[in-house]
Amino acid sequence: MRIHSFPTPLALGQACGAQAASLLAERLDSPGTARVMLAAAPSQQHTLEALRSADLDFSRIEFFHMDDYLGLPLAAPQAFGNWLDRVLFSHVTPAAFHRIDPSRDPEAEAARYSSVMGSDDFDVTLCGLGVNGHLAFNDPPADLDDPLAARPVRMDEASRRQQLDEGHFPTLEDVPTDAITVTIPRLLRARHVLVSVPGAAKRQAVQDTLTEPVSGAHPGTALRNHPEVDLYLDAESDPR
Repeated sequence: MRIHSFPTPLALGQACGAQAASLLAERLDSPGTARVMLAAAPSQQHTLEALRSADLDFSRIEFFHMDDYLGLPLAAPQAFGNWLDRVLFSHVTPAAFHRIDPSRDPEAEAARYSSVMGSDDFDVTLCGLGVNGHLAFNDPPADLDDPLAARPVRMDEASRRQQLDEGHFPTLEDVPTDAITVTIPRLLRARHVLVSVPGAAKRQAVQDTLTEPVSGAHPGTALRNHPEVDLYLDAESDPR
């Protein structure tokens, strides 16, 4: 795992977005489309803003996203697909943005989305790290060998409180209790994984990811099993 530390969240995001753009430009030198898995969270905003400004042929890039709430109205601004529309897809036109549909039966939708993702690796996975070390909504204790590609999950209270603390919902009771998430093995089936983790609230999760034994007790530790991971930190999240 390569660790990059920057003084501010903006500098972190600009650097991570620039690396993502460089990797995708290299992929697009060959025929076909590129495949990108996205997280949707404030930690990703500067990264995605940098990516959308890059000189890339977005019409040759397919995008997926790694999780979304269940139980919200389809137009809810907190829905992750809607957040990505605002931050990224209102600025660029991709080959496709394959959305999780939370209005469908959860088990059926998880199976459908697994099929949509198919078996090909992603070229780039852009992700963050939860305050409890989660990747997507794979809260501890997470299954690092999950045989499924996506599944419905009950969200950990720490994950729900993070959504409240980041200002997405007025009260904890308003935060959904359930979600659909792409599993850790499927997220990490990527040529490159770029992880944007700004903010003091994530410092302990970063420390655990770097030092704890690799296990589902600290889901972020799974990143250490991947051969091509770049971890982007700022002055507040860097525990070193």
